[in-house]
Amino acid sequence: MSERYSQSSETFKKVEEIKKSDLSDNIKLVASKVLEDKPPSKAELVYLLGLKDSQERKSLFDLASCVRHDNVGDTIFVKGIIEFSNYCKRNCLYCGIRSSSKIERYRMTKDEILDIAIEMSNCGVDTIILQSGEDPFYTTEMIVDIIKSIRETTQRPVSLSIGERTVEELRIFKASGASKYLLKQETVNREIFEKVHGFDYDTRISLLKALVDLKYIAGGGNIIGLPDQTLSDIADDILFMREIGVRMAGIGPFIPTKGTPLEHYPIGSADLTLNAYACTRISIPLVQLPTTTALGTIDKNLQYKGFEAGCNVIMVNFTPDIYRKNYRIYDNKRKVEFYETINDLSKMNRRLTSLIEKAVLNQR
Repeated sequence: MSERYSQSSETFKKVEEIKKSDLSDNIKLVASKVLEDKPPSKAELVYLLGLKDSQERKSLFDLASCVRHDNVGDTIFVKGIIEFSNYCKRNCLYCGIRSSSKIERYRMTKDEILDIAIEMSNCGVDTIILQSGEDPFYTTEMIVDIIKSIRETTQRPVSLSIGERTVEELRIFKASGASKYLLKQETVNREIFEKVHGFDYDTRISLLKALVDLKYIAGGGNIIGLPDQTLSDIADDILFMREIGVRMAGIGPFIPTKGTPLEHYPIGSADLTLNAYACTRISIPLVQLPTTTALGTIDKNLQYKGFEAGCNVIMVNFTPDIYRKNYRIYDNKRKVEFYETINDLSKMNRRLTSLIEKAVLNQR
C-alpha cells in the first residue's frame, strides 16, 4: 500500500468496500491500484470512461472523491476569470472567437483589468486568471506590467491562459509573478488536433512540457466530443497529462457555436465528461481539477455534479457584461456569477476557503 494512504484514510475504506462488493473485477483492480498509487492502464481508463449510469459508475465517483479528500482536501477553490481580449489570430474550427468570426472585438486596458482584479481580491477569490484569445497586441512588456500590477495590488496568484507564447516569454512571465499557466492540449490525437486546431501540434506539446520545466503550476486539458474522437483518445489525454506532470487539468465538453464550421456538430457528452473527471482524479491524485463552465452550460447542476466526481475548483467570471457578451468561445456560455455560485455551494454544504467566507460575511 502507498504511503499516501493509511488504513484510516477515506480511500483505503472505499477500496475495501469495493473489493468486498459484487462489482466487476475491472473496478476492483483499478481500486486496488489506486491504493498502491499506480495509475490505471489505458485499457482500464477506456473501460471506466465508458461506464453508464450504474452502481459501478457511482463507485468510481465515490473513489475519486475519496482520493480528492485524502490528497487535496474537500475545500472548493474559487478562481476568477477576466476575459480581457476576444481578438485571436487562430482560426480553430470549434471556437466562436476564431479569427474569421464576424463578432464585435474588444480589448481591455490595464486599468480596467486592474480594477476588476481588485474587486476579485476583495471577494476572496483564490486566483486571478487572465484569459484571452491569442492576441499579439499585448506585448511581452504589457503582460509583464499587468502581472506585476495585479501582484503588487492584490497579492493574489496570477494565472495566464493566453495561448502559445515563446519559451522565453513564458520564462519572463514566471519571473514577473505569474505562477500558473493553462495551455490545453485539446487532444493528443495529432490527426484530430490538426483537423480542428491547426498544424502547430508539436509546438503546443513542447510548450506544455516547457511550462512544467519552468516550474509553473502548469495546466493541460482536453475537449470531450471532438469529431472522430474515441474513448481511447480521451484515455491518452489523461495518461499524457500524468506523464508530463501537469498540476491542473481543464476538461470540458464540446459546445457548438453558430457561425463556425462545427456549428451543427453534436454537444459533447456530459456523462463522459464527468467520467473523465473521475478518471483524471484517480490517475493524478494531486491535480487541481475544475468542474468547467462548458459543463455548466449544458446544465448548471451538472457543473456542481463535478464535485461528486473528484473536482475541487470552480471558476467564476468577472468580465464586465459589456465585454462578456462578445467573448463567445461557444454558444449560450453560462454566466458563472460569484455570489450565485457561493450561495449555491453554501447550500450544498461545500467547504470554502476562509478568504471567501470572510469576504461574503463582510458583504452581509
